[in-house]
Amino acid sequence: MTAPTDAPAYFFCAVGGSGMLPLALLMRARGARVDGSDRDFDLGRGEAKQAFLRGRGVGIFPQDGSGVTGADGQVLVMSTAVEARVPDRVRARELGLPEVARAALLSALFNDSPVPVAVAGTSGKSTITAMTGWILHATGLAPTILNGAVMIDFRTPDNPFASVVPGTGPQFVAEVDESDGSIAFYNPAVAVLANISVDHKPMAELEVLFGDYLGRAGTCVVNHDSPEVMALAARLSGKPVISWSLHDPGATVMARRAGDGWEVRLADGSFMPLVLKVFGDHNVSNALAAIATAEVLGIERAAAVAAMAGFSGVARRMEQAGTVRGVTVYDDFGHNPDKIGASLRALQPRHRRILTLFQPHGYGPLRLMGDELAAMYARTLRPDDRLWLTRPVNRGGTVTENTIAQDMPPRIGPQAGFIESRDSFVAAAAALAGPGDAIVVMGARDDTLSDLARTLVQALEARGETA
Repeated sequence: MTAPTDAPAYFFCAVGGSGMLPLALLMRARGARVDGSDRDFDLGRGEAKQAFLRGRGVGIFPQDGSGVTGADGQVLVMSTAVEARVPDRVRARELGLPEVARAALLSALFNDSPVPVAVAGTSGKSTITAMTGWILHATGLAPTILNGAVMIDFRTPDNPFASVVPGTGPQFVAEVDESDGSIAFYNPAVAVLANISVDHKPMAELEVLFGDYLGRAGTCVVNHDSPEVMALAARLSGKPVISWSLHDPGATVMARRAGDGWEVRLADGSFMPLVLKVFGDHNVSNALAAIATAEVLGIERAAAVAAMAGFSGVARRMEQAGTVRGVTVYDDFGHNPDKIGASLRALQPRHRRILTLFQPHGYGPLRLMGDELAAMYARTLRPDDRLWLTRPVNRGGTVTENTIAQDMPPRIGPQAGFIESRDSFVAAAAALAGPGDAIVVMGARDDTLSDLARTLVQALEARGETA
């Protein structure tokens, strides 16, 4: 699929989305005029994001078609969530303007870059993308990095939504998505694949998408600890395959436990401590993926391991919103069984109890993964942990609602319940939490979950003042 990458003007419909915002800023950095609209902005949500975009020279319009004018050869860019009846698209058709999907534009930029590096997988791809970009940056290169999440190391007061780093070097490191099938558009020189599990699509479809993705790559960097990934890698022939593992010495890059931490095997067989600010075994695995990828790109393994000590993390990946009198509040993007389970297992050794609100990221995904989600919670929650499920994200359109979230708690156990109101959750969690506990806000596709985490911190502070 081709897309116009050198048009003088673009209009991004749903410009505030996690995938749309960085691409809009990248096109702006490349010199194009960029305007956009977003349903959330029209509903009074995302004021900070809207102000940030305006400050970066992006014109913001209501999502009523008024910003789609065709001036300067304007091209309409849309996400997969934008339906044909949205006024911006209606107006573009009336004017005969070219329309291009976000993934088509990004993949065209990516495929045209000298060294395109793609990071894929059901879980961990935002973190691996950020880690890989950080290693390249920290070792003196200037990669372009495009992520679906804010990278904390590049976040500054005047750049709070740092999900893109326009670079001058040949490397273009991008998170690529299987949820809408757009991974099929990318032709990477280096393809990273972390894992495969059910999220937006059934397993049979995922195996085809990821298998074809690896088949188009020049070099494949794969997770030796994922049977599903290695089954796909076994079908490859005639190309380099680099692997990483937390357990198997047969992997190209492997780590082993060393006391309370980990150490990485270097090329000469010696081991070097891996120092990380982020915690959890899944983040050790993510770091190995980035180290292996950096090595393919010419970074000495020891230098990559050393660079990881400076990596600060990715926003909404077990990000601490605050700690009040021994209670820590986390803001986390976990939204499928693998992601949520990894986060809970990482947090449990650090906290007496985990009190979680989980908002599913859509009715469709919940229908697809509901059974696995219930089973994961049933085997992962400790007796004293608590879980509150709430209604899924609903952005309107043609979505078909269901009651899976309401019906799930009995399948999980006495630790789980359903709650209608966020205010009720704040009151319940703030009243229940004590020293050593963690309160976790989990979910995707909803920026207001971060606001909820901050509200919880304030509620804990207020509880102390009135005690």
